[in-house]
Amino acid sequence: MKRLSILFMVLMLQPLVALAWWNDDWGYRKKISLDVQKVKQDGLVAPEDGLALIRLHTGNFLFFPELAAGGKDIRIIAGDDKTPLKFFIEKVDAANEMALIWVKLPKEVVTAQDAAVWVYFNNPEAVDGQDIPGTFNINQVLNYSFEGTDVKDNTANTNHPAQTTSVLKDGGLIGGSATFQGTQVIRVPEKPSLAMSPTAGWTVSVWLKMEQNQPNAVLIQRGGNTSNQVALTIRDLTPVLEVLDADGAKQEFTASINLATGSWQHLALVANAEKLSLFLDGKTAGEFPVKLADVTGDMTIGADLSGTRGFTGAIDQLSVYKIARDVNAVKYDFMMQGATGALLSYGDEMSSDEESGGDESYLLSTLDNVTIDGWVIIGILGVMSLISWVVMIWKGITVGRIHKQNQQFEQAFRQLGSGHLTDLEHNQEKTGNHQENESPVLFSLANQNTFKDSSLYRIYHVGVEEMEKRFVKAVGADVVAPQTLTASAMEAVKASMHAVVVRELQKLNSMMVMLTIAIAGGPFLGLLGTVVGVMITFAAIAASGEINVNAIAPGIAAALVATVAGLFVAIPALFGYNYLGSKIKVVSADMQVFVDEFVTKLAEEHT
Repeated sequence: MKRLSILFMVLMLQPLVALAWWNDDWGYRKKISLDVQKVKQDGLVAPEDGLALIRLHTGNFLFFPELAAGGKDIRIIAGDDKTPLKFFIEKVDAANEMALIWVKLPKEVVTAQDAAVWVYFNNPEAVDGQDIPGTFNINQVLNYSFEGTDVKDNTANTNHPAQTTSVLKDGGLIGGSATFQGTQVIRVPEKPSLAMSPTAGWTVSVWLKMEQNQPNAVLIQRGGNTSNQVALTIRDLTPVLEVLDADGAKQEFTASINLATGSWQHLALVANAEKLSLFLDGKTAGEFPVKLADVTGDMTIGADLSGTRGFTGAIDQLSVYKIARDVNAVKYDFMMQGATGALLSYGDEMSSDEESGGDESYLLSTLDNVTIDGWVIIGILGVMSLISWVVMIWKGITVGRIHKQNQQFEQAFRQLGSGHLTDLEHNQEKTGNHQENESPVLFSLANQNTFKDSSLYRIYHVGVEEMEKRFVKAVGADVVAPQTLTASAMEAVKASMHAVVVRELQKLNSMMVMLTIAIAGGPFLGLLGTVVGVMITFAAIAASGEINVNAIAPGIAAALVATVAGLFVAIPALFGYNYLGSKIKVVSADMQVFVDEFVTKLAEEHT
């Protein structure tokens, strides 16, 4: 058990060494983890065509000045720190400190025990590593992010619009958005890649935001006027599907959940051979049995095919899939793409200098940044720690030996019979072999050095000496004749014994003040070192005029080392002081009780 405890302590003190670094040309990396617990709680499974949306901002990322222009140095590596992942950057704005990165998540990443990716950055010589078309699954045939100055398809299908009158603005849910004022439209021409067959199914999803009710607006429409038309419309705040089914019959289906104004909401329409399903914010808003034909022709966004029934509001992140996605995939998109980004957690940034080769730990890196004044404080604390440990070890041994021999003395003292109160004071030379053989106590404890460390014996010794000083020997007698002691003589003996008790307590408590100083002074000295270190750090920043985390963090971390050192001094001293104090109280109580017991027996024999 002792060996296991030592091994555990050694392991706990080992440096925190990071995993291998993917490429030494990159200066920093940041860990982004999929919240597997949250995914399970919501009953989700990351879909095979799912993307992760990494939102970087000042709340979770402080290294925007370290990014290359346009984020060309960004690389996304799987959790194994070996496999590059496909990604594209929707937006990087170093001035406003925000970035939006879409990452393709392979199955092996989301099913790993540690479902995470690494974002590498800070390589001025890097070339752009994005693969925009390759980021999207083959089943996704259209993606409009509405970022920049033109509306364009991000997938490899290049389903760019033929007509765009909407206005692109910042302030969308994810970067930019397309805004409509009731007369604008986006028209997407028919292409084979946009085939929408009920046999394979299809899915259309979009984020929208309205500031007012819609009288009778078309959000998305596709098809002609015969038997292949589907329109997602909004009447007041209610989504309504207008369909021309396979038989040419016109049908309308009303959602069971209304939209809200003033906030971004996620709408998804899923079609298969048997029904249409409508989802609002990941929840089912209606399932409508209907048989559809293949939907062909142009697709319009923000108005109908004739350009009327215009929508007023903004849309973002329009996607079309050539498969019927399930409710799990729709809900995953809603939670991943939403403003809260509830499915991802963001770790701290780490530099290659901190982790290169696994040779340097965070602790050693921090110690390298400690200033001279900090080392002076730490040196003083080291001396205090050494003194406190010496005191604790020395006092522990001393008090333990005194307590042990006090117990032995008490056992011997209790065996003394009436008239033999002073027997423990007489050694073998003084009493002779005859007297020793008559007394088993003297036989076993003939040498008074047996109790050389016993405080009780020293009190007893003074008590016997004071008592015998007050007995008068008869002329020519070798022993003291039985005599009585007056009350004043008894008080004098008791006073002498109490004086020894006080001196013994003074010896027991000597140097204990060093532990008190360590307990009270250690943390304050550490705090002094921290405050001075912080002052120096901010003074250096003010002098350089450079404000970034690289300038602040090392100095602050190094300054805090002094506080840690102060606590390392105070905490063991506190435990040792309390332990030794309890042992000293036991010895003190034993001495007080012994004085009363000895004086009482003395009075019994000599009064």
